[in-house]
Amino acid sequence: MQPSYEEKTEKFSMIRKKPHHVPPHLHNAIELVYVTKGELELGIGYELYHMEKGDFAVVFPDLIHHYQVFSKGSNEVYQFYASLELSGPFMTLLQKKCPENPVMKKADLPYEIRNSLGCLIRMGEVNEIVGQAYLQIMLYQCSKLFQFIEKDNVGSHDLIYTVMTYLLSHFQEELTLGSVAEALGINKFALSKVFSGVFHTNFNQYLNEIRLNYASSLLENTDKRITDIYLEAGFESQRTFNRAFQQKYGRTPSEYRRKIRRTG
Repeated sequence: MQPSYEEKTEKFSMIRKKPHHVPPHLHNAIELVYVTKGELELGIGYELYHMEKGDFAVVFPDLIHHYQVFSKGSNEVYQFYASLELSGPFMTLLQKKCPENPVMKKADLPYEIRNSLGCLIRMGEVNEIVGQAYLQIMLYQCSKLFQFIEKDNVGSHDLIYTVMTYLLSHFQEELTLGSVAEALGINKFALSKVFSGVFHTNFNQYLNEIRLNYASSLLENTDKRITDIYLEAGFESQRTFNRAFQQKYGRTPSEYRRKIRRTG
């Protein structure tokens, strides 16, 4: 089955639901999964991971994944979705790598993660700032406990997945639709159809989105000069960077950094 792409627009959200079969899909958000009743099967690539009550998993952005439910009893799961922008110093890790095994069993779950999940669930509605704080607490614990592999090594040879993992690994380089198509050994018109038909955007817009997420993280978490940031993120000129940044965030990179530091 061809995986579908979901564009997550909210920066932080939480859903409590009875899990069911969900076909292969992917999205641009970090997904946290916490089973509170029954059982759930989480599939990533070719692997299927069994989860029971109290187990926790992290699905990194732009990984094809699916869910299956075989238990006929009472099942419940909380799913948290967080924008890559909220990941702070974990941005590069989330973009380029993924856990070898994304599931933490209940017995191995650190207090910090269990407590963060409990606080978020008790709050019910969570604003972006609170969500970001708890997200980074959990990502810090995950960064210490998970074993990580390159996203390229996840067992899927689907064209959509191949395209996305290539861009996440090479977005800092000079890329064109033609050069990416040549590197992947596919027709550039077929590649163009992937972006228009699956992502509902074009190649340049999708590539800019990856670069802008990376640049915004550098603005928030480092003191690097903006001239260094746009080059590191892969933009060819500061003018191009400023225009794309202002279209996405509604302010210049300098204004964005000042606002973040005033509120932080």
